[in-house]
Parts: sequence; structure tokens; C-alpha cells
Amino acid sequence: MHRKIIAPSVLAASLLLAIPASATDFTPGAPGIGDPYYPSSGNGGYDVSHYDLRLKYQPATDLLEGTATILATTTQNLSRFNLDFGLKVSEVLVNGSRATFAKSGTQELEITPAAPLTKGRSVTVVVKYAGKPSELSIAGYTAWHRTPDGGVAAQEPDSAVWWFPSNDHPLDKATFDVSVLVPDGTQAVSNGTLQSQSSARGWTRYNWRSNKPQATYLTTLAIGKFDITTDTLANGLPVINAYSKDLGDNDGAARASVERTKEVAEWLTGLYGPYPFNSVGGYVPNVTSGFALETQTRPYYSPKQFANGANVSVVVHELAHQWYGDSVSVDGWKDIWNNEGFARYAQWLWSEKEGEGTAQELADYVYAQHPADDPFWKVKPGDPGPDNQFDLAVYDRGALAIQALRNAVGDKSFFAILKGWPTAHRYGNANVGDFVAYAEKASGKPLAQLFDTWLYQPTRPGAPAAKKARVALASGARAVQPKSWQKIAATNSIHDHR
Repeated sequence: MHRKIIAPSVLAASLLLAIPASATDFTPGAPGIGDPYYPSSGNGGYDVSHYDLRLKYQPATDLLEGTATILATTTQNLSRFNLDFGLKVSEVLVNGSRATFAKSGTQELEITPAAPLTKGRSVTVVVKYAGKPSELSIAGYTAWHRTPDGGVAAQEPDSAVWWFPSNDHPLDKATFDVSVLVPDGTQAVSNGTLQSQSSARGWTRYNWRSNKPQATYLTTLAIGKFDITTDTLANGLPVINAYSKDLGDNDGAARASVERTKEVAEWLTGLYGPYPFNSVGGYVPNVTSGFALETQTRPYYSPKQFANGANVSVVVHELAHQWYGDSVSVDGWKDIWNNEGFARYAQWLWSEKEGEGTAQELADYVYAQHPADDPFWKVKPGDPGPDNQFDLAVYDRGALAIQALRNAVGDKSFFAILKGWPTAHRYGNANVGDFVAYAEKASGKPLAQLFDTWLYQPTRPGAPAAKKARVALASGARAVQPKSWQKIAATNSIHDHR
């Protein structure tokens, strides 16, 4: 028998490789992703690529049972990590092994794997849970809306906490498979495309898929009894709309608005470039809340948005978000102008297209409605603060800033910017500064002062700035109300998420 002699230096090196890293090299992931507006939102230490949600829901009792499988990659050596979640958890597995877990506060699920996780490792996390989402309240509000025949998950800036564990911040987008088992006669509507549907023993399962990056708050679920209509865009993508069967007096107006989704989406494609996702549509559940939300591929509309008749303007707003807010998402919630300013301005462009008032006329009218001492001017759309994140100024003053840009660079450059930005940052994240830099490069003009004036100064832009940007009438002049104003103003409650 021959024995191989190993040199001492080689033996020492091999032993070092076999010794695990010191426990001190592994640290817990942060309980927040670092957003100063919402310090507890999101988490550090990993990046999610996919969520597989397998759910069962009983409308009569509001009991939701679920198994969430989360695919992620670690971004540091992890001894422990968090998920954002509010319901009761019964079991957690990490890479197939049982992990210990504990709840912290109302939404932190702290998970300690059986063995530490090294940086750059693929991780599979399975969380089994159950609970009644309507019983969960965070900061005095809920993202779970009970309906007479089921429930709906839709809210901003977070909604996932009520129905699935996640890294709940737009910085960590992922693809989704959402499979929901409900009693026969009840339907489940979610994002993307319906992959399959099957029934057995009194229950029906619906399998939905979103195959492009999606923020957790843009992931929605509606369970109830719906009338579902379908169509296709010119490019063949499916259009899927759903209406609760008990909308009552709002039913006709809701359909007269949301059924124009195909028309609006194709118009927006001309402005913003190719539609970025695998389906488009909207849904109107029988809820008591009053807002609308740009849930990806399938915007949520409260029936109250149509209480005074059809309003296509709200559809324009939410579909514009599919490019501005969904495909290109915020870096942090202070960048909300990148979402809401452009969605509001899309309403102005729709008015211009329909011959009901140009964007310039709407800008003049908005400016004239708010004198210098109006608190409207105190809110800075470029960084409004968490208490003013959905203030009307973010929308209307935000749109004024966009009209100022249009006037400063001219229509040719302006519309090239509108189309180029969501193409350059497709499926990613960006902040206000990124947009300013992009607009400067695309137009060849210095624009920092313009944006500072309209987005960051807590005062009404005075005569020199207004004259330069042509976004105001002379002092004391009165603006004529554009024909579209009432419909646009009726969507002001669109931002009243809480």
C-alpha cells in the first residue's frame, strides 16, 4: 500500500478551506432597506428574484391559508434575515431545513436559518401561514378590503404585508406566480396572465403569472364574483377587465371607463414606447374605499371613482403608471414625483388629444387657482416628506414642472424624453435626480435650475420663472377653466390611499 505524502504547506491550506468562516463574519440583515420615509419597509441582506404564492381563501370567514416560496440571492454573509409580514406563521424552511423564526413589531418576521448563509448564495425560503387579513391593522390603516363576496389586497406604499411575506419595497422587484384556491362560483383575479384554471371537489384554482419585475405593492389579489371581459391589443397582448357583479348604480359608468383600456393603452404606447408587460386591464371590486391604484397590468379602481359618471381620465392616469411607476419604479418613496407627476400629466395630454383643453391651458388654470400664500406651494414634489407623499401638490405642481420642461426644451425634445426615459430604465428603479440628468442629456440644455424651482422650492414660482417657463398667466389675470377640468379634478381622490 502506497501512502501519498502531503507537504505541510498544502495540508495547512486545505484545512483552512475546510474550516467555516468565523461566526463573527456573519451578521443579521437590516430590518429595513434604508428608505428614510419608511424605515421598516423592505429588508437588507438579500435580493428576491421570484415569489411563488400558493393560497387558499374562504370568503365566508376571511381565512387565508398560504405557502410562499421565495427565491433569493444573499448580498452579504447572513446569520439572520427578515421578511415583512403580518399574519401568523406556522413554519419556515430555508434551503429545505427548518429555520427558527420570531415576530418583531407588527410586520417583521425574523428568520434564523439552521446554518449561516454566505454572500452570493442562492436561497429558497418557504413560509407556511394562515390568518384573517382583515384583522391586521398597521399604522391605523389596512390594505385588505373586505367585500360582500370576498376580499381585495390593494394599497400604497405597502399591501403585501397583509397576504404574503416579502421584501416589501420597490427596490426589490421580482416575478410572481400567484395560485389561489377558492370555492366554486368564486373567482380570483391577480396580475399578469391566467395560466390555467381547474376545479375539483367544490373548489376552483386560478393560476396567474407576472413574468416581468414587479414591486410587491403592485401585486394585487381580488377574490369574489366578477364579470370578466377580454380583448387583445393590436400587438396581440391580452386585455383582461373584471367587474364585481354587485356594483349597482356605478356598474355602467365603471364599464364605460375601464372598457376603454385598450384604446388608452395603445395611445400611451405612442407616447411612451412599447407596453412593458404581458397583459393589460383593470378591475372594479365592490369596495368602500375611494382610491385607484396602478397595480401592475391590472389597475384597481374603486367604484366611487365612477359615482358621478364615466371618467376615462382615471384610466389614463393608472395606465400611464405602467410605464412611469411600474416598469420604472422609485429608488425611494421620496421620488414619488417620478410616478405621480407624469401620471397626472398624461391626463393633461389626454385632454389635449380630446380637444378639451391643452396641457398649457390646464397648467395656467392650476397655477391661477393657488395664490402665493396657498399651502399648496409649501409641498416640494421632488421630496415631499412621508406625510405629504400623496398631497395634491405632488400631482398638480408635479405636472406644472413637466409643462415647464416641455416649454423649455420644445415639443420635439420633450416627447423624445417622455418615450426615452421608460425605455432607458425599463424594469429598473430611478430617482428624481436621474430624470433631471436624463432630460439634460437628451435635450442638451441645462435644466437643474428649472427643476429646483418647480420641484424643490417651498414657494410659488414668481414672475421671472413663470414667464421663462410660460407656465403662468400674468399676475391678476384669470384663467378659463378647461372643459376637461371637472373630470380631472374628480380624480383628486385617486391619491387618498388611506
